[in-house]
Amino acid sequence: MESVIVAIDGPSGTGKSSTSRAVAAELGLSYLDTGAQYRAITWWMLTNGIDVDDPGAVAAVCGKPVIESGTDPLAPAISVDGADAAGPIRTRDVTSKVSAVSAVPEVRTRITELQRAIAAAAEKGIVVEGRDIGTTVLPGADVKIFLTASPEARAARRSGELKGKEAADLASTREALIRRDAADSSRKASPLAKADDAVEVDTTDLTLQQVIECVVALVEEKRATR
Repeated sequence: MESVIVAIDGPSGTGKSSTSRAVAAELGLSYLDTGAQYRAITWWMLTNGIDVDDPGAVAAVCGKPVIESGTDPLAPAISVDGADAAGPIRTRDVTSKVSAVSAVPEVRTRITELQRAIAAAAEKGIVVEGRDIGTTVLPGADVKIFLTASPEARAARRSGELKGKEAADLASTREALIRRDAADSSRKASPLAKADDAVEVDTTDLTLQQVIECVVALVEEKRATR
């Protein structure tokens, strides 16, 4: 089977992560959550007392942390300077600051280089999920998919992912998602955007399994036409 690179983009709460992992596992591909990398570098900044609202301060140190991403879709992992960061990067503090950090051009350049290296090393192919994969990171991807969903559906999904003190009511979660969308879509460096040749899939009224089947069909169709 030929190697295939699949780019799955879209805002939070559209089912990117669950879909990407499942598709990669079903097709025997590697998997990369690029958002986790931006969360990881944000967590490192906060942990080390860097003013994440100061782009200059962020740019000056963004090359310091060693970020390693596991690409097994059944057991995705991420570490920073050798320490497991899978849990810490999902806190609301990190979530509230990741857009500011990821908007810094030097951060995007550093992380984009890392992402391209990981994709190039995936012998059987890889599913890469994020916000600018099809447009910036891997514009030559074999299959490009852009997932969307209504703000209400996304808020419900995201609230379901939050636990304990991190849980929020639907209204506040919806507003947070809208603010994140606005920040990611308006940043100058690699904004959240649908690639011209991407297939848009609205997941609002679809089950996760239906979305997975849709994406798998698109990838297999691409393979068949080669």
